[in-house]
Amino acid sequence: MLGKNVRIEVFGTLAEKRLYSGFITEKGVKDMRQVYVMTDRELSGTVECVVIAIASAQNRSQTRLVAAPPDEIFYEPEICSRLMMTTVRFDKMICMYEKSCGAVVYRYAGRDIVKILLVKNHNGKCWTFPKGHIEKDESEKQTALREIKEETGLTVTIEPNFRQTSVYRPFGKIKKQVVFFLARANEAAVSVQQSEIDYYRWVTIDEAMRLCSHENDTKILREVRKRLL
Repeated sequence: MLGKNVRIEVFGTLAEKRLYSGFITEKGVKDMRQVYVMTDRELSGTVECVVIAIASAQNRSQTRLVAAPPDEIFYEPEICSRLMMTTVRFDKMICMYEKSCGAVVYRYAGRDIVKILLVKNHNGKCWTFPKGHIEKDESEKQTALREIKEETGLTVTIEPNFRQTSVYRPFGKIKKQVVFFLARANEAAVSVQQSEIDYYRWVTIDEAMRLCSHENDTKILREVRKRLL
């Protein structure tokens, strides 16, 4: 059902019209007909929506679809926040839209010698930059700083006027957006989060271009080169 376009009959509202209750009106949908609709505007009657999340509670004994109008995007922290206003406590969720934030971390290893920090995650086969999922009430920069500290032990300074985004589909209907900043580290000592990171390397920008296999990452590195060299 994730990513499916559905017609929903709205019949009730929660949370000051930011969360509605409704039923899927289409024929052939036999289960999970009752849904929550998230929106930032007023709704009534029958509306066209997209299923953006599947929320489960109490060992999946209760499952509820979450939908939204096609032009509105909600990420997991916001969905969880609004669902807290219901009487059901959902403890597992699959979301259509995911968002992570991180940074291209660099340091100077001598005069005009720039080194870039690359990491390899447990779940990833490729070299990339430190990043992680945004959490409730965090700004993008707060998420990036927290994730860098957790994954590498580094305290960094985010450079102004640098923000690059990468959008891709890791699998299925899920759409992932990753926001990368540029951050300067004043030390080389890295203490990796062993539960998340397998390896790390400080490399030149040219080496990073060769090691990073995703076009999104190499595109970001080209912007880093323009900024630093």
